[in-house]
Amino acid sequence: MEKPSYFQSYNKVIGATGEQLAPGAVPAHPVLAPVIAPGGAAPVGISPASLPNGALAGVSAASMANIMQNPGFANLIHQALRNQLESQAVAQQLAANPQFQLNGTSSAASLLLAPQAAVALPPQPTVVVNGVAETIKHITELAHRHFQTANYADAEKLCNSVFQTDPNNIPILLLLSAINFQVKNLEKSMQFSKLAIKVNSNCAEAYSNLGNYYKEKGHLAEALDNYKTAVKLKPEFIDAYINLAAALVSGGDLEQAVAAYFNALRINPDLYCVRSDLGNLLKAMGRLEEAKVCYLKAIETQPQFAVAWSNLGCVFNSQGEIWLAIHHFEKAVTLDPNFLDAYINLGNVLKEARIFDRAVSAYLRALNLSGNHAVVHGNLACVYYEQGLIDLAIDTYKKAIELQPHFPDAYCNLANALKERGSIAEAETMYLKALELCPTHADSQNNLANIKREQGKIEDATRLYLKALEIYPEFAAAHSNLASILQQQGKLQDAILHYKEAIRISPAFADAYSNMGNTLKEMGDSSSAIACYNRAIQINPAFADAHSNLASIHKDAGNMAEAIQSYGTALKLKPDFPDAFSNLAHCLQIICDWTDYDKRVRRLVQIVEDQLGKKRLPSVHPHHSMLYPLSHATRIAIAAKHASLCFEKVHLQMLGKAPLIHADRFSVQNGQRLKIGYVSSDFGNHPTSHLMQSIPGMHNRERVEVFCYALSVNDGTNFRSKLMAESEHFVDLSQITCYGKAAERIAQDGIHILINMNGYTKGARNEIFALRPAPIQVMWLGYPSTSGATFMDYIITDAVTSPLRLSCAFTEKLAYMPHTFFIGDHAQMLRHLTEKVVVKDKDATERDSSLIMNTANMDPILAKSEIKEQILDTEVVSGPKKELVKAEVVLPVLEVPTEPIKQMIMTGQMTMNVMEDVNVQNGLGQSQMHHKAATGEEIPNSVLLTSRAQYQLPDDAIVFCNFNQLYKIDPPTLDMWIKILENVPKSVLWLLRFPYQGEEHIRKYCVERGIESSRIVFSNVAAKEEHVRRGQLADVCLDTPLCNGHTTGMDILWTGTPMVTMPLESLASRVATSQLYALGVPELVAKTRNEYVQIATRLGNDTEHLASMRAKVWMARTTSTLFDVKQYCHDMEDLLELMWKRYENGLPVDHITNNTETPFGL
Repeated sequence: MEKPSYFQSYNKVIGATGEQLAPGAVPAHPVLAPVIAPGGAAPVGISPASLPNGALAGVSAASMANIMQNPGFANLIHQALRNQLESQAVAQQLAANPQFQLNGTSSAASLLLAPQAAVALPPQPTVVVNGVAETIKHITELAHRHFQTANYADAEKLCNSVFQTDPNNIPILLLLSAINFQVKNLEKSMQFSKLAIKVNSNCAEAYSNLGNYYKEKGHLAEALDNYKTAVKLKPEFIDAYINLAAALVSGGDLEQAVAAYFNALRINPDLYCVRSDLGNLLKAMGRLEEAKVCYLKAIETQPQFAVAWSNLGCVFNSQGEIWLAIHHFEKAVTLDPNFLDAYINLGNVLKEARIFDRAVSAYLRALNLSGNHAVVHGNLACVYYEQGLIDLAIDTYKKAIELQPHFPDAYCNLANALKERGSIAEAETMYLKALELCPTHADSQNNLANIKREQGKIEDATRLYLKALEIYPEFAAAHSNLASILQQQGKLQDAILHYKEAIRISPAFADAYSNMGNTLKEMGDSSSAIACYNRAIQINPAFADAHSNLASIHKDAGNMAEAIQSYGTALKLKPDFPDAFSNLAHCLQIICDWTDYDKRVRRLVQIVEDQLGKKRLPSVHPHHSMLYPLSHATRIAIAAKHASLCFEKVHLQMLGKAPLIHADRFSVQNGQRLKIGYVSSDFGNHPTSHLMQSIPGMHNRERVEVFCYALSVNDGTNFRSKLMAESEHFVDLSQITCYGKAAERIAQDGIHILINMNGYTKGARNEIFALRPAPIQVMWLGYPSTSGATFMDYIITDAVTSPLRLSCAFTEKLAYMPHTFFIGDHAQMLRHLTEKVVVKDKDATERDSSLIMNTANMDPILAKSEIKEQILDTEVVSGPKKELVKAEVVLPVLEVPTEPIKQMIMTGQMTMNVMEDVNVQNGLGQSQMHHKAATGEEIPNSVLLTSRAQYQLPDDAIVFCNFNQLYKIDPPTLDMWIKILENVPKSVLWLLRFPYQGEEHIRKYCVERGIESSRIVFSNVAAKEEHVRRGQLADVCLDTPLCNGHTTGMDILWTGTPMVTMPLESLASRVATSQLYALGVPELVAKTRNEYVQIATRLGNDTEHLASMRAKVWMARTTSTLFDVKQYCHDMEDLLELMWKRYENGLPVDHITNNTETPFGL
């Protein structure tokens, strides 16, 4: 969501009586006529306490900088003062509670009577008013009272009656000066002040009033001269010092203004109102601690002074002490329940603290006091926006605009809300309206840029961000947003620089810390990323996005408990948070926590549909979409949104550049080999390399020229070395971070067909493909779904995995391999598992899955006399028509006492002799003794012993297994497995702690449905060689229909273990079916869940059927095409040549099926 720009009411500094003052700016105090008492004259001044509430409303704390730069700006303050005093409402308020503050004390409707002086005065003359003779003293007092109630006309009438009789009456001249000042008759005010000075050149009050006149006219130098004359004539003249301070502020001489305030307080330290105004000035100067002392002293002097409590709250807020600020604002409104500005300040700080319910209450209370306060409506709308109450926010923003049509902040924030609702065009109009009202409205420039960025108009967005920074170079949010674009473009170091600039400008900018954490995470610096997220949370504990980002980095690291906790915190703070909810749902799926599973999935589906409807990037990642009941169109739309991000990242890089030049359409015809390029971040110790590492070396060099483009650094493994050695051209693109340069390198190599092996998996750089470095671009193997990208032409698949009826699930055209698109390098990488010896006691029941020996060279063992043979009858697929023929499988059996072997396992012994000259190794010690062999990089040279006892599996039970990551299990799948366990009483289910947090949830689910916990066996995740080898101990593999075991399926089939599966509609759910059809065992494929249970139950209960099926799978490994890499290369070359032929002939991309038919019912 966009961040609403702050309205000008934010963190107001409140003047002495609750009026909103620019810090340190105090209105001029016209001095009234003194009362002539026996013995002398004493001036009476209107103190700050006598100003009407709200006299300066609309001037924010931020206005201080403008006043300093433009002395004339202070006139705006006086304009506001005059407008307020003219209103009848204020007149009535003053009439109800008139106050003059006389030298720091208050006296309701009274004047100061000075002590009798040494010189006696003659009797007071009288004046006839309305036919009645009154003394001048009485008339003067009456005029004062009219002035107090803003009844300036009657006050002036009375003064004129005296003036006509006594034109040299100083009190009357001063009062006439004050009256004319208030009614904007400035010239007459000035004349009466000068007359008073003419009568008495030492009349300090007249000089002070004359200073007010000059200040109001903008003649600050003359104003200062008169104020200084006043205090020189009368060093104890408090009001003159206050007026002098105000003029000095307007002139930018803040230090002298502070000195003037201190002079007033020196005279009377108990002037808590003046003390508070001094605090305002010090706060504006950045001297927060001194300001705090002033406010505290004012409160000490008058604990009931609500204004000082509010102003002190402002200081605490400026210092980041949010909770102290809240306390002081709440104290202010407790002391004065009608304190409008304190309610506004309270609402603002509660909004910043994201305590939204209480912020709403504070703003509504403010509106009860002032229902037409546009700024409060605007800030209330901001809270509604943050709460996700978008429609209510929109209505409230519109009310603010209705009250104040020329309100650019409100237009900008209304646009934010419209954008959130999906009304993008209307939002743009509102941003433009804000800019029409205020062309330098940087917030609108910034937020409009955000829309352009989301529309893919990266150039426009960048221009607008830069324009915002040109208007306001210290605009932290614009730096952060520009950094976000740079991050998307892969310019990560440049992004970091702008994030750091944002943080320099605004050290408490939590968003910038969080976003910088995202960039550091992308750069692989997880520890620094976590530090950024933690700092963001420290700044703002209620920052839901930072909690969510922290959760994501824990999730990626496998720290599920921490991730779930942080996502939960994010959602408590922000219940409508799609990204956090989706990621939390995925975490819970990973650990098989199915609490409220159906409700969670329904909400997730709704979130995705809503986001796509608003043209937003969905919160569900394309790779995770296979786990949820989404339509094909929805999965495509999710992928397409991510594909569009790739275009955005490369758009600016290629501006002004010509398209990449492709290989000549007829180059292959002219004798050149077909150039194919494999692009992957997984050329190393990764399941993808485990599957295809031999393909580059087994390609026919007469037909194809092989290039491998690595997106990751060399991990130093044999997998990487093999690929580098056996590829004709191996190019490391990991150091070429610029997508454009990487694409140019591929184009320069003249690649005909470029193969994307990543899709949307970790390490992908689809931006390279978005730049079209090759004329034909193909998806293959590493990503089990559509790319959703217009820049990908084909997906290599097969008729079983992707029947033509499911072509609607792909944006690519289908290109069929004749058997299966999947391949495994097991025959080369794990050839020591090609054969096995079953070990058993002489009289034990024969079982080929309890205790097994494997080695790369079986001949020395098979020559031993102790070796017997177990012959199994089966049927295998043979010939081009794939006909079933009878066959025998001969398994060597070693009959020796197994107790010593069990003891070796129990004691952790690494090796032992089982017969003469045959030394066997405990299979559990492989990773300790031979690291390269353990990872699958080398073929073990020892005889490995694998036993059920090593994994706490019962020898006499049927072992059903699944070695997938646990996220692939859903409740319907586990329900099927539970039914199978019920149907096969003497059976166990063998799973992996993948991750370990899932074990307790699986066990609990099974136990609640009547399965004993002991029948669920968990093992730790193991290194590759052990992971595959121990699969021989299972009798049957139960596949996960939601998302099959892909590499895991190949692993388990290589051990000769039958696998039961059931295809659904997604590619990821049909891979196992394709593998089994290629292997020649379609009878293991169920069409319904009931059939799935029936197939597995029969295998568990019918020992002869199980033995026959195991023999069939065992033999088919080496007789079918499933593990035949050489044949696979030949078939793939045929398919790639067909793709090129279409291109060569100018034909559009289309399905290539080779007339392959999908088996009936699939």
